[in-house]
Amino acid sequence: MVTRQFPQPKALLELMQFKKPTLDARKRRLDAALTIYDLRAIAARRTPRAAFDYTDGAAEGELSLARARQAFEDIEFHPDILRDVSELDTTTTVLGGTSTLPFGIAPTGFTRLMQTEGEIAGAGAAAAAGIPFTLSTLGTTSIEAVRAANPHGRNWFQLYVMRQREISYGLVERAAAAGFDTLMFTVDTPVAGARLRDKRNGFSIPPALTMGTIVNAIPRPWWWFDFLTTPPLEFASLSSTGGTVGELLDSAMDPSINFTDLEIIRDMWPGKIVVKGVQNVADSVELARRGVDGILLSNHGGRQLDRAPIPFHLLPEVVREVGSDVEVMVDTGIMNGADVVASIALGAKFTLIGRAYLYGLMAGGRPGVDRAIQILAVEVARTMKLLGVRSVEELEPRHVTQLQRLIPREAR
Repeated sequence: MVTRQFPQPKALLELMQFKKPTLDARKRRLDAALTIYDLRAIAARRTPRAAFDYTDGAAEGELSLARARQAFEDIEFHPDILRDVSELDTTTTVLGGTSTLPFGIAPTGFTRLMQTEGEIAGAGAAAAAGIPFTLSTLGTTSIEAVRAANPHGRNWFQLYVMRQREISYGLVERAAAAGFDTLMFTVDTPVAGARLRDKRNGFSIPPALTMGTIVNAIPRPWWWFDFLTTPPLEFASLSSTGGTVGELLDSAMDPSINFTDLEIIRDMWPGKIVVKGVQNVADSVELARRGVDGILLSNHGGRQLDRAPIPFHLLPEVVREVGSDVEVMVDTGIMNGADVVASIALGAKFTLIGRAYLYGLMAGGRPGVDRAIQILAVEVARTMKLLGVRSVEELEPRHVTQLQRLIPREAR
């Protein structure tokens, strides 16, 4: 028999502990976001569809992006037990410097389109977290302004070799003068991918007002207020080169780019050089032979060639072939700190996040980027502890199995 008694008022009061309400609406919604997908949902509500889809979408059927994300879900972790993980070190060394976490912020174009703080929010959040920030050639904040926002942290610059080579050479010189320590030479954009969401939305740069965009913007007046009361959207580092935004974008995609261009830029650049957009083992071996400092396995977030190789799947073999000669990094599809941990365990020296950071930016400006980094950092730390490792260096291939979903069919 259960003995029952009349509830005591004191006991009830101990149970009824009400949480103090948060009056700051932005802080309230960001605190409620527990995953990057939560930030994505907030971003979708707060951002006009054309701008959100530009970030969220990929090329053609978006198979490359979907497969990249699926690849991270299709893993099995193998934890060790009875390891003291009371103290954890997530610091790593990459390209001659340190990062407090094994991920940094990837280069993204048109960033102020997503939310007006743009790259300044990203660079400032990276500085606060002690991780690298990468500025795109097509960024909407200048090289010098990013340096001012992150004066003591690590700034990297992503370079498109443009049809007018002198423009690219000038950007290389400016990034070096501003103290950027790493250059990302991008090789996967001889032409632009077919981003069908943008076409269906009638998306243009700069944005054009149509009846559809106006109707879609009605419940999002804050975005339009920010957009219309801040400096015009432009490629900030290219604003002095002349030409319309569309002409500059077209100029950035050059099908004639080749290894000679890489050698010219390598001779110009005083810091570390990483080739971004590598998608097979043979090219990785050739780049290592040519003495680059790093290789970034990437299919441009699925935004260029649809049905492209999955960077995470390429990682183990590339590391086996060139890992002793060059630092191998990976991006595309990372949405959880566990994705970062799995990549490091399989040999990646570092990882980069693009959309994950932009979802935070759209959800809440600079505090939203801080929240995105915090979410991933917590997930990284928790995953490492549950695996029984105390530092990034202790992560090994034995900790992860890539489960097979897409198996190549043998040629007959």
